[in-house]
Amino acid sequence: MILGKIQALRRHPVKSLLGEEIVSSEVTERGLTGDRTAALLDLDTGRIASAKNPYRWRQLLTLSAAFTERGIRITQPTGKLLWSDEPGVDGVLSELLGRRVSLIHTRPPGATLLRSVPEEVLRHGVEVEVPHAVVEFGKAAPAGTFFDYAPLHLLTTATLDGMAVHSPRGVLGAARYRPNLVIRSDGPPFAENDWVDRELSVGPDLRIQVLIPTPRCAMPTLAHGVFPPDTHAFSLPDRFNRIEPLPGIGPLACAGAYAKVLRPGRISLGDVVKLL
Repeated sequence: MILGKIQALRRHPVKSLLGEEIVSSEVTERGLTGDRTAALLDLDTGRIASAKNPYRWRQLLTLSAAFTERGIRITQPTGKLLWSDEPGVDGVLSELLGRRVSLIHTRPPGATLLRSVPEEVLRHGVEVEVPHAVVEFGKAAPAGTFFDYAPLHLLTTATLDGMAVHSPRGVLGAARYRPNLVIRSDGPPFAENDWVDRELSVGPDLRIQVLIPTPRCAMPTLAHGVFPPDTHAFSLPDRFNRIEPLPGIGPLACAGAYAKVLRPGRISLGDVVKLL
């Protein structure tokens, strides 16, 4: 059964920084080549910096990262470039973010991040410190990686378009939700829910298994590049797709789905996605 075709491929070499669109990629059990290969470590708390806590880390989204043969290239708000192997990179990033950070390439065992309660962020705004949870992330990802849950994140255009109908702006850019694969689909919104525990083929070789619907945090509501802040990026999935992604954790706003790799392969824009 054909679900659609790959409309966009996205990767984020540094966790919580803006990422890049690509036309093709090898995909292994560690996801797309170059995806979530680094993160910023808060040297004062020992936690991973994440814009899931907007009060402390929303400035991460003023930086963007690209994966190159030389290494990770970070673009500063001024447009000036910074390389991951450049002497003094930690000092520059610390000054930009106003906190002592270090760019790391392997997640320490037991590493955690702060996830603000999204409903409280919407209620009080990003400039107020609201209740948060301490989260040990990457439970379905290879050790040492910086994925929130699993190595692949899927999102359909049908889900984006279905939510956008109810948005005053009339559009919800995929970049807000940070998917790896944006699938052009004519199916119903939130069809990703029905793919859980199913296998998909992407292109000629890649085989993946969908694990859970993707719970949403406050991060999509923040400014992302050309996209201004928009609280509807959370309130709409909260309104139309509040479900329980894992047994026992209660209903959460969800959009998209996480997946793991069963058989590696190369994928490209336009590849057909099939439900097996």
